[in-house]
Amino acid sequence: MAPTTQPVTVTVTGAGGQIGYALLFRIASGQLLGPDTPVRLNLLEIPLGLRAAEGTALELIDGAFPLLASVDVTDDAAAAFDGTNVALLVGARPRSAGMERADLLEANAAIFGPQGRAINEHAASDVRVLVVGNPANTNALIASAHAPDVPPERFTAMTRLDHNRAVAQLALKAEASVTDVDGVIVWGNHSATQYPDVSHATIGGRPALEVVDEAWCEEVFVPKVARRGAEIIEVRGASSAASAANAAIDHVYDWVNGTGDRWTSAGVTTSGPNAEAAASYGIPEGLVCSLPVRSQGGEWQVVTGLENSAVARAHIEASVAELIDEREAVRALSLLPG
Repeated sequence: MAPTTQPVTVTVTGAGGQIGYALLFRIASGQLLGPDTPVRLNLLEIPLGLRAAEGTALELIDGAFPLLASVDVTDDAAAAFDGTNVALLVGARPRSAGMERADLLEANAAIFGPQGRAINEHAASDVRVLVVGNPANTNALIASAHAPDVPPERFTAMTRLDHNRAVAQLALKAEASVTDVDGVIVWGNHSATQYPDVSHATIGGRPALEVVDEAWCEEVFVPKVARRGAEIIEVRGASSAASAANAAIDHVYDWVNGTGDRWTSAGVTTSGPNAEAAASYGIPEGLVCSLPVRSQGGEWQVVTGLENSAVARAHIEASVAELIDEREAVRALSLLPG
């Protein structure tokens, strides 16, 4: 998206929550789209969350951000997504004690299905959607399925948080800067089955597996990254907020402004223009799956031609199987149209 004097409309759902609070001021400051792009902020909340979102809106106004053209708060999805160019779907139903997975999927379908329809009916023709609320991959699939007029590649799920966690853990182990780490991949679902892969990564220009021990990667690194969210909940007493907001900023900024020759990780559709690339890694159509991607011309493109070991393929297959199970559970509940 080229610098423009016309404001870009950004919609944030769950705007009264902790991630929303950590996210909105950075959007207003220009970190989401760039320092030359003014933004209109639309904040969507459920009725119980409106007062918190309204309080955040007051603070945004008091911040006197030069790039903030306007901020509006609503509980009406049609109004929130009217003319939206970038949508960050943060609000979701968390899993509560005793809740079965089917119940969680059904509860979130009641959120992301209507939001997908509202995006389809009211958003701008160039809309880009990032789903942050978990289960992010399947929520993105649900939202996309309810927006038949929006190309499915415009709906993405956030695995950049997992990617950033993987980069940070590698840098800590190697006693290096995070800027020295390149080529990490997160495959599969944003869940404990994800596979943070270092086999194609470098640290300071050297193959990562020459710098860190392969056994450490499999026995410590992979479970550490996959379970980092649970660790933060245990230590902090609440789920990740600022780091999740930071990852959302990174995802959208790279999507809009490009990644150059480097790749990152994002949950993208395995259908349409990505089908052949996904199939080359043994991943079927009809999912939203984390893959290595570059952004060029404002579009995510799956990196192809990477050779995966038998160990990596087994990890990837397990996470993809979970995505298929989630999709079939949603279908069984008649939550996907068609």
